[in-house]
Amino acid sequence: MYLGIDIGTSSVKTVLFGRDQKLIGQASRPLEVTRPQPGWSEQDPEAWWAAVEATIDALAAEHGLAGLRGIGLSGQMHGAVCLDHDDRVMRPAILWNDGRASAECAEIEAAFPDSRRVAGNIAMPGFTAPKLQWIRHHEPHVFEHICTVLLPKDYVRFRLTGLHVSEMSDASGTLWLDVARRDWSDDLLAATGLTRAQMPRLVEGSAASGELRAELCQRWGVGGKVVVAGGAGDNAAAACGVGVVTPGSAFVSIGTSGVLFVSNAAFSPNTDGAVHAFCHAIPETWHQMGVILSASDSLEWLSRIAGRPAAELAGMVGAVAAPSEVTFLPYLSGERTPHNDAKARGAFVGLSQSDGLADLVQAVMEGVAYAFADCQMALAAAGTDFESALAVGGGARSETWLGIVASVLDRPLALAADSDVGAALGAARLAICAAEGADPAEICAAPATIRVIEPDPALVARYREGHARYRALYPALGEGRA
Repeated sequence: MYLGIDIGTSSVKTVLFGRDQKLIGQASRPLEVTRPQPGWSEQDPEAWWAAVEATIDALAAEHGLAGLRGIGLSGQMHGAVCLDHDDRVMRPAILWNDGRASAECAEIEAAFPDSRRVAGNIAMPGFTAPKLQWIRHHEPHVFEHICTVLLPKDYVRFRLTGLHVSEMSDASGTLWLDVARRDWSDDLLAATGLTRAQMPRLVEGSAASGELRAELCQRWGVGGKVVVAGGAGDNAAAACGVGVVTPGSAFVSIGTSGVLFVSNAAFSPNTDGAVHAFCHAIPETWHQMGVILSASDSLEWLSRIAGRPAAELAGMVGAVAAPSEVTFLPYLSGERTPHNDAKARGAFVGLSQSDGLADLVQAVMEGVAYAFADCQMALAAAGTDFESALAVGGGARSETWLGIVASVLDRPLALAADSDVGAALGAARLAICAAEGADPAEICAAPATIRVIEPDPALVARYREGHARYRALYPALGEGRA
């Protein structure tokens, strides 16, 4: 048996699989985000651990874990967990969607002008390094006592194994990794006043990082040694879960944030387009991502205003015969690809007296799809294309939304079995690799396809025009933004 643990932003999900990758059981616990100031986003790392304990307790009670052989970890990326010399958490973790460190991004790139080439990415407020630079400036009493910096899933690993270890895919999102060399960069660390002594040891995601502590084996009734795999950042783990590990394979995630993910055989950055170029979770493989910060979160925002559940709103839009006359910019939390603009803000444009709630819902769905098209263009500028993509995330439950995205991208979208546990399944698959020395390419195979959503030829050209209008709005509405 193998456990996959996914440390999300809104919940922790733990799944139990057999060696045949058949789901045995799953458990989840909710998490809360605190926002001490506008644009800030924090969580208590102890809440992650409490949720992990509760989910594994539940699975042990229901299914028994005597045959457990491995644990894999997936997690929200970029979060900063600061530990002192006694491994105590010094402050709440600053999360991926926290925008306070915009000024610090420029400082880092000025301190190390070659940073984009080495890191393969623009310095963005959501990344880990700018957060530590912010702490250095605003909380020096914390910074001077930092002994170790861990990412969210790696803090859970520490609680499971007692070891400070990370892996390549998650470390790529810190802005401290030399992504081509798959090693920490001393120059990038120095730009934030840190050294590699304060970094965890690095392993590949499919390799062993340690073993489950004896007291936890006893607590959960485990009979023998349990290997804890390196694991992966959430998107790389999802890719492993849905078989996107061979070059050119892709997925589109319509989750809280949105991701267009393509696997690569080589390191292929495009920093001008704010593309993320990261290591994949398996050796000698990289990936590119276009990332939008408010995908299904845009519909959740509208649902709060309308006082109706997001699923109900999605159901208000039937078969789409024509693009909406209303254009929505989904920049509710700023944007990454292609703008790298934490201060970008959303908008509805083109409203009329005849527009109702259903029109706004369609506009939101199309605005998110246009944002994915921006990502597609940025990836193409880096020489990356894809013939089709798997669709994952909560928004993929809406066939209408998938049809819009397929037509905007002019690419077929496939729905796969077990995609709702993709990241946790990917983590469990990496645990199988680590415990058994199995080939990741074999273990991380694509699951069966349930159905394929094809682009609507009647809409493709019209959505191309809609995307052109969408692209023209960002610079027009951005004039005068501080």
